[in-house]
Amino acid sequence: MARSRIRDVILRRPNLRYEFPRDFTRRLEGQTVRAVTRRAKYLLVELASGDVLVMHLGMSGSFRVARRVTHFDTHDHVVFALFNGVSVIFNDPRRFGFMILAAAGELDTHATLRRLGPEPLARRFDVAALARELRRRRKTSLKIALSDQRVIAGLGNIYVVEALHRARLSPKRRASTLVTQTGEPRPALYELVEAIRAVLRTAIRNQSRAGSDDPFLVYDHEGERCPRRGCAGTIRRIVQGGRSTFYCPVCQR
Repeated sequence: MARSRIRDVILRRPNLRYEFPRDFTRRLEGQTVRAVTRRAKYLLVELASGDVLVMHLGMSGSFRVARRVTHFDTHDHVVFALFNGVSVIFNDPRRFGFMILAAAGELDTHATLRRLGPEPLARRFDVAALARELRRRRKTSLKIALSDQRVIAGLGNIYVVEALHRARLSPKRRASTLVTQTGEPRPALYELVEAIRAVLRTAIRNQSRAGSDDPFLVYDHEGERCPRRGCAGTIRRIVQGGRSTFYCPVCQR
């Protein structure tokens, strides 16, 4: 889609998670796409006008690209028809996704993005930054704290689970126990930061590999033996913040 020009925007319903802005199609049609980037779990489409189309896939959203559109699926909600003859179609059965427009120069202060924490693979994310956030959350569990997008942007439920197992930390442990009373990081916090980075880098590598092998060590492995060498524990499942957490009660403390 980058460097393409948008001919038409077809809205097949008035809303996704939220109502579309009244001037949504007018501000998009005729615009050239300068770049397509990402911030946390948001897709950012930068337009020649300076506006930015901010999109979130929600739980079930997806895009497909079609040369010829002969029919639409029931859940095809938005169609971007480009001047090169290609159509980019957004499909979302559960309609948890959304699309909004941020005006030129307002992206960093937009309500949707301004409170996001650092990207987990960016230089901004380090032990000191995480220590400051966890110290503020004295009664919050470690799993819930790491899932908060204000703490780390874009770190999803699965990768929080995998990183905690890699770092040998219980998801039920209080987040503030990883820092001293004066805010200094404890050794376990250094291991956690490295575990987060390692898990994400592995996930990126796995995306380019063919095959159906399970890429996760503990996620969705309830009742199975812990994969850590020498550990005799069994993976358990609990629910935290409405999301499934998988962990080993023996090696994760």
